Amino acid sequence: MIVGVIKETKEFEKRVALSPDVVKLLIKKGFEVAVESGAGEGSYFSDQDYVDAGAKVLSGLGVFSSDVLLKVNLFTLEEVAQMKNGGACISYMYAYQHPEILDAMNQKSISSFSMDAVPRISRAQKMDALSSQANLAGYKSVILGANYLGKIFPLMMTASGTITPAKVLIFGAGVAGLQAIATAKRLGAIVECTDVRPETKEQVESLGGRFLTVEGAEGVKIEGGYAKEVSAEYLEKQQQLIRDKIKDADLVITTALVMGKKSPVLVTEDMVKSMKNGSVIVDMAVESGGNCAISEKNKTVVKHGVTLVGESNLPSLLPVNASQLYATNISTLLLHLANKDGFALDMEEEITKGVLITHQGQLVHEFTKSIINK
Repeated sequence: MIVGVIKETKEFEKRVALSPDVVKLLIKKGFEVAVESGAGEGSYFSDQDYVDAGAKVLSGLGVFSSDVLLKVNLFTLEEVAQMKNGGACISYMYAYQHPEILDAMNQKSISSFSMDAVPRISRAQKMDALSSQANLAGYKSVILGANYLGKIFPLMMTASGTITPAKVLIFGAGVAGLQAIATAKRLGAIVECTDVRPETKEQVESLGGRFLTVEGAEGVKIEGGYAKEVSAEYLEKQQQLIRDKIKDADLVITTALVMGKKSPVLVTEDMVKSMKNGSVIVDMAVESGGNCAISEKNKTVVKHGVTLVGESNLPSLLPVNASQLYATNISTLLLHLANKDGFALDMEEEITKGVLITHQGQLVHEFTKSIINK
C-alpha cells in the first residue's frame, strides 16, 4: 500500500502530515511512502530527510497516484480532481462545512476520513489530533499574549520597587484552555478561568487557576466533551460574571467552541472598552467566528487601547512539534484502518464509524448528514 503526503496549500500553513520519523515507522510496517517535494519545508524537514527515512520524494502530480493521501488541511477541489477513483484520503475535514468537497469525493468514490471526527474515547487518544494541536495552541496563546503585553507576568521584588503579577482571564477549560492556564501559571501570573462545564473546576484548580462559577451551568448540554448547546440565558449570566473580572485582566484568552456552530461571542465591544489600556486579548476561536466581537481573523489590531490577536492557526507557529504530533496521530489512525495490503474497514467499529465521512460514493457520516440536511 502506498501512502502519499501532499504539500499544504492553505495560507500561513507550515505543518506537514508526516514527519521523517513516522515515515520510518510506516515503512517498517510494510507501507511505501511518497512525499511531494517541499512538503516538509515549513516544518524544517528537507526532502533529503524524507529520502533518508526511506520515502520517495516526487514532484508535480506523482504523489496523487498513491492509495491513500495524507494532509493536514482539507483537500481542495483541484486536489480531489487529481485523486484516483476509489482512492482514500485522511485530513482535517470539518466535513459539515464543505458539502461541495464531499460531492466531488463521492463522484470519484473516494473514501475520506476526518481527523477532527476522531471519537474522544480512551483507545483513540493517540489519534486525537484536535487535542495534540490544541495543547500547543494553548501554550502559544500565552506566549503571544506575553509578547504583546507591556509588562511581565510574575511578581518581582526589586530595590526599585515591587512589580505585581499579571492577571490572566481564560475562557474555556478544554485542552487549549488548560494548557494556557498551566503556561501562564509557570510564568507567574494570577489566572482565572470560566467554562460552561462545571466538571472542569477540579482540573482548573489542580493547575493553580481559580474557577469562576456561573449559575445554571448544570443546564448546558455536553456531547463528546464539547458544549453542544448553550442558552442565551446562560451566556448572559456568564457575561455578567466576567464583566467586572475583565476590567482588571491584563491578558484575556478565549477558547470557546461549539461543535458544528459559530463560536459564541463572549467578549463584547463594550467589555473591550472597559479593559485597561495596554491589555491584550488572544481570540483562539477566531477561525470559527471569534469569541471577541471585534477581533479580526489573521490580524493583530489595537482597538480602544486593547491589542486583539486573531491568529487562526496557532499550532502552525510551532510547526516542528505540531507536525511531529500530528504525524503520530494520523499514522496511528491509518494503522487502525489499514495494513500494508490495504484498508480493512469494520463499518460498525466505533473509531472507523466516527471518522469515515464518504465511502463508495455515499456520505456515510451521521453527524455530517444531520448538519448538511437541515
